[in-house]
Amino acid sequence: MIPIKITDLYDLNETIAKDYLSGFEYPWEALSGISDYIKELGKTLDDEIYYRRGEDIWIARSAEIAPTAALNGPLIIDEKATVRHCAFIRGSAIIGKNSVVGNSTELKNVILFNNVEAPHYNYVGDSILGFHAHMGAGSITSNIKADRKNIIIKNEEQMIETGLRKIGAMLGDYAEIGCNAVMNPGSIIGKHSNIYPVTMIRGIVPADSIVKNTGEVIKKI
Repeated sequence: MIPIKITDLYDLNETIAKDYLSGFEYPWEALSGISDYIKELGKTLDDEIYYRRGEDIWIARSAEIAPTAALNGPLIIDEKATVRHCAFIRGSAIIGKNSVVGNSTELKNVILFNNVEAPHYNYVGDSILGFHAHMGAGSITSNIKADRKNIIIKNEEQMIETGLRKIGAMLGDYAEIGCNAVMNPGSIIGKHSNIYPVTMIRGIVPADSIVKNTGEVIKKI
């Protein structure tokens, strides 16, 4: 089996949600509780570092937020993060330290670890993006199947019933997603893997791999 557990994909020291994610085996199991977790975590944040803006929105005082960005809670924006012009945060989002959410990028029900970049025209929904993960311009996470059925994670011969209709992508630490790539519902990208531009991903990409836009998967040297 390809390693796809939380401990296989992520360095939990690189997220404010460490304690929350530590309670799960697989990353998609955390999706349904992100909203409630933010509401509870927000109440514990240091007022000298974070300020509250509206209902269930906590923003680090060192973060840079464009006046045209739309922010909806529950939401935590961590230290030195940047949210740029016309970003649309629909809610249930954690944006990690030094992360970038860019022009016309939309986030919904996500955890972005520290140093994540989703800087240009991205849709990231029902997803977890690991430390230093990068979304190229126009790349998106598709989070619901055309038939609206629950998503099954296929790991070689193993079939994992998630019980969820909406799962976007789980990007491991340092995953690099090329411009205009599409990750189908339930896609999992291992640590340090690269996806070529204009590539459609379905299923699991092992760590330290390169996926070409022909669909060929090769191991990094």
